[in-house]
Amino acid sequence: MTYDITPIIEAVAALICAIISAILVPYIRSKTTKEQQNEILQWVKIAVAAAEQLFTGSGRGEEKKAYVLDWLTSHGLRVDEGKLDALIEAAVYALNHPDE
Repeated sequence: MTYDITPIIEAVAALICAIISAILVPYIRSKTTKEQQNEILQWVKIAVAAAEQLFTGSGRGEEKKAYVLDWLTSHGLRVDEGKLDALIEAAVYALNHPDE
């Protein structure tokens, strides 16, 4: 007998994204100016959208993340990787849940 744990994994991923959005994004905001925040967020959204278009299919998260990190670095964005991870996760969540 096999069990499909996909709904559980999706729920855990949504919970992690919500936690990241609730804790890490406000922390990042406190360390940058409003203009810097907007610019960083726009670049992250562009990179995430590009990765989503280039790497279709499930199970390619690591490829997408590597692409986003490389793209942001090549465009001169220098942010702590942990903070950048939070922004990427928030952008992916926003892309996948536009009504929230």
